[in-house]
Amino acid sequence: MKRKQLYAILSAVLAAAFYAVSTPVSKLLMVNASPTMLAAFLYLGAGVGIGIMYLLQHKEKNQRERLTRDDLPFTIGMIVLDIIAPILLMNGVARTAAANVSLLNNFEIVATAVIAYFAFKEKISRKMWTALFLITLSSIILSFEGDESFAFSSGSIMVIGAALCWGLENNCTRMIASKNTYEIVILKGLCSGSCSFLIALIIGEKIPSAEVIGCALLLGFVAYGLSIFMYIRAQDVIGAAKTSAFYALAPFIGAVLSFLLLHESLSQNYLAGLLVMIAGSILAVNDTLTYHHTHIHSHTVYHISHGVITKEVITHEHEHSHIGPGLGHHHTYKM
Repeated sequence: MKRKQLYAILSAVLAAAFYAVSTPVSKLLMVNASPTMLAAFLYLGAGVGIGIMYLLQHKEKNQRERLTRDDLPFTIGMIVLDIIAPILLMNGVARTAAANVSLLNNFEIVATAVIAYFAFKEKISRKMWTALFLITLSSIILSFEGDESFAFSSGSIMVIGAALCWGLENNCTRMIASKNTYEIVILKGLCSGSCSFLIALIIGEKIPSAEVIGCALLLGFVAYGLSIFMYIRAQDVIGAAKTSAFYALAPFIGAVLSFLLLHESLSQNYLAGLLVMIAGSILAVNDTLTYHHTHIHSHTVYHISHGVITKEVITHEHEHSHIGPGLGHHHTYKM
């Protein structure tokens, strides 16, 4: 179980790293491609790439159960929300400042955790709530570019709607995360990509060159396909809220890649956000690696009164928690 949780944490971090690649590289591709059309090929790249992975592997085809009719509500919800969210986000980008979009879009983290807690009864400790707060605060610091970032408009409402849709979508995916991961990602990629492509054609966007399409498909496979694949694997073990917390590393990683690829300047906001992000991530890892065990113990106690020996059996619960292998533990006794 310990190894399984460590693998889930690594998967969540890799999911964030893969997704972080999308922003700086997409900016480079957007010079020769329109936003909606580019989004379509990114999603299609995810579906096609993971589909090829599925055809090439044999071990897992019979290990994980395929989606069934009982999973249909969550599957439909996942696909519909994956279509609505990008449309809301695109309209939000058209109506408000880019800094405002970046700021509000980071509330997907909070939306995922809150929905997981209230709608799906997923347990979230005080430590994890603190981690989510710190990571969200870091995302705000990284996104803040002045007073304009807090301007409120109809575009802001749409971005908030997109964040809420993705938060709910994360939880829908959580309900089917134990099923065949390949099948889930293929459905996400092909359905979302196809719908985005149709929308792009309807609004009059032109199909980009074959070279741009090839780059977009490859980027989509890495930044969306592999990212979603790792995200779902992590969700299956540590839940939607904790996976979302690790996924919040993406803004930090994306900023580093922006420095390298786009030669953006290193700001004070970035340094402050880095410190807060590290603190939140440490809390998230600490909470994820905390194991709880409850043992029931019985003790026999003998009493002697006036030469008469009586026997009494006392039973109590022993709750044992430890943080990682050999990193410390505490005991709580309930009599």
